[in-house]
Amino acid sequence: MFEGPVQDLIDELGRLPGVGPKSAQRIAFHLLAAEPADVSRLQDVLQKVKDGVRFCEVCGNVSEKDRCRYCSDARRDATLLCVVEEPKDVLAVERTREFRGRYHVLGGALDPLAGVGPDQLRIRQLVARIGGTGPAPDETDIKEIIVATDPNTEGEATATYLLRLLRDFPGLTVSRLASGLPMGGDLEFADELTLGRALSGRRAM
Repeated sequence: MFEGPVQDLIDELGRLPGVGPKSAQRIAFHLLAAEPADVSRLQDVLQKVKDGVRFCEVCGNVSEKDRCRYCSDARRDATLLCVVEEPKDVLAVERTREFRGRYHVLGGALDPLAGVGPDQLRIRQLVARIGGTGPAPDETDIKEIIVATDPNTEGEATATYLLRLLRDFPGLTVSRLASGLPMGGDLEFADELTLGRALSGRRAM
């Protein structure tokens, strides 16, 4: 344990996701040794994030304006919606350069043990967009929802819930991202669940 503000800084850094006690200690001592201008720049950026960044009124993605760049882009396909858990997932999908539709960020995944139910996620807003009562007037005919939640217990529970909720919408297709073998991998090292999903999700060549 260190004294006073140094330990306080280590404790606060340790509360950040993915930062353990040793990493928090290293970052704290790096900041102590840094030039005052570098620390001031970090302070300014943190303040700007809190003051200037908001969530898109349509999809829930992070944005500097009322609408993010994807919801403001008239060239994107308004009939195709990709549902993700977090804003970082939007960037992951965009990096593929395969998707030209729009997004809906849920703000997490269903996790009853942690107290996260449908009311804590942006599911009501998703239904409003599909029903044509959302804040984007050009989204009057959404034809397909791609559920791109994480392939874990919470993500699968969220995907199943969304499928049951949306399957009765007329003319709406609900699909799920395929999961299976990674490129460059060997079959012998794949676990049974991954290999089983790759088999069930096979496609014609």
